[in-house]
Amino acid sequence: MQSVDRAISVLEILAKRGEAGVSEVAAEIDVHKSTAFRLLGALEARGLVEQAGERGKYRLGFGIVRLAGAVTGRIDITQQGRPVCERLAEEIGETVNIAVMQEKYAVNLYQVRGQGAVTAHNWVGHLTPLHATSSGKILLAHMPAHKRAELLSEAGLKKVTPHTLTSKTKLEKNLAEARERGYSWTMEELEVGLHAIAAPVRDRDGEVIASVSASGPAYRLTEERLHELAPVLIEGAEEISHRMGYLG
Repeated sequence: MQSVDRAISVLEILAKRGEAGVSEVAAEIDVHKSTAFRLLGALEARGLVEQAGERGKYRLGFGIVRLAGAVTGRIDITQQGRPVCERLAEEIGETVNIAVMQEKYAVNLYQVRGQGAVTAHNWVGHLTPLHATSSGKILLAHMPAHKRAELLSEAGLKKVTPHTLTSKTKLEKNLAEARERGYSWTMEELEVGLHAIAAPVRDRDGEVIASVSASGPAYRLTEERLHELAPVLIEGAEEISHRMGYLG
């Protein structure tokens, strides 16, 4: 663990300084020059650092770009979706979230609470079951059938509440309807008393990469109200998609 911590410290030093020599790195992390040299060598072998010319200085390598690319899309979605979510939350009056797929879950990246929101619950960072959330359903609905079947088989269809869909046949029918209508919905399937609706967000290639959802108490966000709000949410999701480069 100490070596990992030191390696991360080296990367942070180079990120801050731009360039640094072995002696500078050793002094900064309080180790012998030979230890600093080994750390830099290991990082260089992975492409995370590189030597800047023949001056013996090191700088961050392009391997960092490869690692950053794994989260850049998510950061972009949050950045591009923020103003749209704020507007949707104000217009709808409920809590609005942006979520993406993470392994066999939907994870919320950004949240805005509308004026009518009755709870201060923060969903950001929470892993939620795909089959029991509107965000998860819209992500599942636009997934290739074989991949969806494999994922659901691995994750299972746990009964979270008495209203959770645990039948594959019923879930597939629900997902087919979501694809046809352009949005998904859940009614007390994740929490009793909570309803939600979600629409897909696409990247420049038209692939569904995220969802934008609105959730609120069942007594206010009734089934009828859910479907009335669908065009507003779909329009918001399409705006985020266009901000992400989608031209469709």
